[in-house]
Amino acid sequence: METTKKDQIVEKLREYIARFDSQNKAANSLKGVSSATISQMVNSNWELIKDEMWRNVAAQIGMNDGEWVGVETRDFKIMTRLMQDAQLHSNVYAVTGAAGTGKTFAARQFASSNRRVYFIQCAEFWNKKMFLQELMAAMGRETAGLTIGEMMYDVVSELKKQQNPLIVFDEADKLADFVLYFFITLYNQLEDQAGIVLCATNYLEKRINWGVKLNKKGYNEIYSRIGRKCVTLKGLSASDISAVCMANGVTEKAQLQEIIADSESDLRRVKRKIHALKNIA
Repeated sequence: METTKKDQIVEKLREYIARFDSQNKAANSLKGVSSATISQMVNSNWELIKDEMWRNVAAQIGMNDGEWVGVETRDFKIMTRLMQDAQLHSNVYAVTGAAGTGKTFAARQFASSNRRVYFIQCAEFWNKKMFLQELMAAMGRETAGLTIGEMMYDVVSELKKQQNPLIVFDEADKLADFVLYFFITLYNQLEDQAGIVLCATNYLEKRINWGVKLNKKGYNEIYSRIGRKCVTLKGLSASDISAVCMANGVTEKAQLQEIIADSESDLRRVKRKIHALKNIA
């Protein structure tokens, strides 16, 4: 790997470390990366660090390869305002929107730009232990040898010490019921002391409404804690898509119209179409 690229990774790594209370906590939040390796990178002791490790660190700290430029769409701005409010006032929101509207990008950008914001991308295969391990890793906490109860106690204790912490659960609709119930515990333990934002597709709102209707365990409590309403994003507008296209080098009017018509209001589709047009060109 070229020295220039390593310099760029180190610069981004320093920004990443600044989000945490210590360099050790930053290292704990990265999978497969030791505190010693982080120290070697920031102190320019690179001789023993393999390219695979550089790529691993770059991927985890959100290093952009420079080929794609993100744009602040109207949904990006809505999500940013909600996360700012949740962090500053310890509020709880559930934000829903169609796939491809940029929810994950907005959440990652906010987490990368603010201290004490913990972004967790959920997965359907998680059990309780994996859920807490991911949350603690995002917070830079050690998990080795801890039971589920001890991990929950550690999470709550650590967040109570912090000023204006925020947890963002992306793709929260993928969590199984028995894991989603942890949201209730976190809310109960951290009410008025930490903000929580659940990001998901529209399925989360349907799932909660259905759970409330069937009087399923925990769903009335979840519904109450999100204010009995999900914040629904507006979706990509034509002007959003045009802005994304122009930021990424597609400026001809005919091509813009083609992408807008073909996009189905999905940023992933827009990105793929831009890639195809630029390669053809």
